[in-house]
Amino acid sequence: VECSSVAEALVAAGAGADIVLLDNLDPQELHEAAAQVKATHPGVTVEASGGIVLETLPQFLGPHIDVVSMGCLTHSAPALDFALRV
Repeated sequence: VECSSVAEALVAAGAGADIVLLDNLDPQELHEAAAQVKATHPGVTVEASGGIVLETLPQFLGPHIDVVSMGCLTHSAPALDFALRV
């Protein structure tokens, strides 16, 4: 379940979500929310997403974060122009 606040994440985890995706939170908010989710629902997988790029990735890693999604790997990839002549 995609959540944009700790309150949403706790409701989703309490309702039985297997994975809680914390989206577009700054690193401090993210870690606080993840810690609260894990404290009350230790079996829930916590995923960080939203605005994470290779340069800022270390800020989003932590003991309560299980998965990190980075859209920049696909939407910011450079294009390759090529042709094939047979």
